[in-house]
Amino acid sequence: MGTLNRYREIIETMLSGVARLPTSSPGVENKTLFDREANRYAVLSLGWEGARRIHHFLAHLEIIEGRIWVQEDNTDLALAEELERAGVPRRDIVLGFHPPEVRAHTDYAAV
Repeated sequence: MGTLNRYREIIETMLSGVARLPTSSPGVENKTLFDREANRYAVLSLGWEGARRIHHFLAHLEIIEGRIWVQEDNTDLALAEELERAGVPRRDIVLGFHPPEVRAHTDYAAV
């Protein structure tokens, strides 16, 4: 299996686990959004909490030029660390939610 397919599998497995996490309300459901063709992956919380509409991204990852970009991580899991534990080297993980000038000061890729 090539690196791209391996990264896709790691992301899909990880985010499927995130989607199974309990939600804030019985009227809210976590859903996965996987687009393998564009290499975009997300978990969305969707539903109603009483009269309040919930539409919130828990996680958003993309594979761009061979690296996994963590664009959004609204979990308590530290998704970059989860990627590392799954075998993705730090040099292939970009914390896209940080501004470019901050990325150079993280332990991850600064691209």
